[in-house]
This record gives sequence, C-alpha cells and structure tokens, in this order.
Amino acid sequence: MVIEVSGTGKIEIEPIGVIHTPYSAKDFCPEQPVEREEGESRLEIDARFAAGLADLEGFRYIYVLAYLQEGKVDAGLKSRPRWARDKEVGLFASRSQHRPVPIGLSVVRLKRIEGNVLITSLIDVFDGTPLLDIKPYVAELDAKADADYGWIATMDDYRHLLEHARGVPHSHHDHDHDHDHDHDHGHGHGHGHGQGHDQDE
Repeated sequence: MVIEVSGTGKIEIEPIGVIHTPYSAKDFCPEQPVEREEGESRLEIDARFAAGLADLEGFRYIYVLAYLQEGKVDAGLKSRPRWARDKEVGLFASRSQHRPVPIGLSVVRLKRIEGNVLITSLIDVFDGTPLLDIKPYVAELDAKADADYGWIATMDDYRHLLEHARGVPHSHHDHDHDHDHDHDHGHGHGHGHGQGHDQDE
C-alpha cells in the first residue's frame, strides 16, 4: 500500500492484516467503537505475523490502528464533529477520519484469539479495512487520570453530546429536547450518519 502525503511524497505501508466488521461502506458505520457487548469484529492477521500475537491474549483491551480507505487525503484544516455541528474546530483538534494521512486509532475489547484471528468488540471501521498495527492497552500507562475534555467542555450539555458520540443508549428525559423517550444512539439508527464515517468525531 502506498499513501501519497501532500508535501512529503509517498509513504509505503504494508498492512499486517484486514479488519472484518458488520459495517458495509455502502451502509453505515458508527462514529466510535459501540459500547455494547453484542456483535464482534475480526482482525485477521497475515500468517507471517501470527507469532507476534504471543502473550497478547492476557490484555483486556487493545489499540487498533487502521488505514481509513474512506478518509480524504486532501482534507481541509477545519472540521465540524457530527455530534456537535455548531462547533468548528481545527482538524487536529478533532477525531475526524478525513485527514491528510487517514489513519484511525480505536481502543476495543479483546475477547479471544483463534489462531491468527483476533475476536474483538465492534470496531468503528468498514468491513475490509486494512489493519496497520495492534498494541496492548495498559492500565495506568494509557489511562491518564488528569485527562480533560478540551473544547468539548465548552459545549452546552457536553456530557449528553458525548453519549451521542460514544453510541451508548440513553434517555433524553433530562435533556432539552422535543422528545423525552428512551432513544438508542447505537449503530441501529440513522441520525444523519449516512454512509460517512467520522473516526471521532
């Protein structure tokens, strides 16, 4: 795989495998890994790299780096997160998949390993996405106790907006909406997601 990067020429990257998910590029993909137990993704590692999976199964979560084929290499430098459309931020202050180098980073639960295939919780990429790397997520090393919300905390009702971004089911009863019924923001409803996929956002 050769990625053309504006101003720096080309970078050649060899994927270590492919990611299989229920999400078709012609259908729908969530904006974050969906925080539910149902559904699985499969990371199929090339047999040449299978030995590198030794001892990984002891970790509960892993980082997954992927090449986002649907991302725009010629992306602009501003972004409007889908769950906060009234806010425009710098591209590098967003988690959009439309980047100069469209590489996605997700943290998912590692359920089990079957030979050279990793079975994980749902990953927010389309089926057939090239897999670039896997790394273990380590408690305390990767969880920063003083992490904050940056510009997100300046948004009205930002915790509710984060529930939208995370795709978790929640009630609108306590929010200022025209409807107050339980509303499912997982991968089963449209909410304007369409065919696009924002890695953050």
